[in-house]
Amino acid sequence: MNIRTHGGISHSLVGAPVDVVNGVESTAELKALNEMAADSSGLIHGGFTFGLADYAAMLAVNHPNVVLGSAQARFIAPVKIGETMRAYAKVIKTDGRKSEVNVDVNVGEQKVFTGVFTCYSLEKHILLK
Repeated sequence: MNIRTHGGISHSLVGAPVDVVNGVESTAELKALNEMAADSSGLIHGGFTFGLADYAAMLAVNHPNVVLGSAQARFIAPVKIGETMRAYAKVIKTDGRKSEVNVDVNVGEQKVFTGVFTCYSLEKHILLK
């Protein structure tokens, strides 16, 4: 795998790459840790699921300066401590620097999240002026 984006990301908080096909698709995984729990029942805060989906979208585009512009997201089922989420991202449309990426997140066979992410591949890092 030649990963060209998000080199400083924490794989324990946002997920780890499993497979990347540059500009086409990616797969990433994240295990739900105790620190991600939103309450004492073991429910994981949805932000971690969203973060995994976002990271998978960035990996699918795999440009050094890719950023998220917008997302349409739907949470389908809860995630609990100890479960492993797997995100599947596929670039469905590219128009210049803009890419649309479909992302599904599963726990086993159960889909827990689905979304469409609009990503932009910038000429330079977003923090550089």
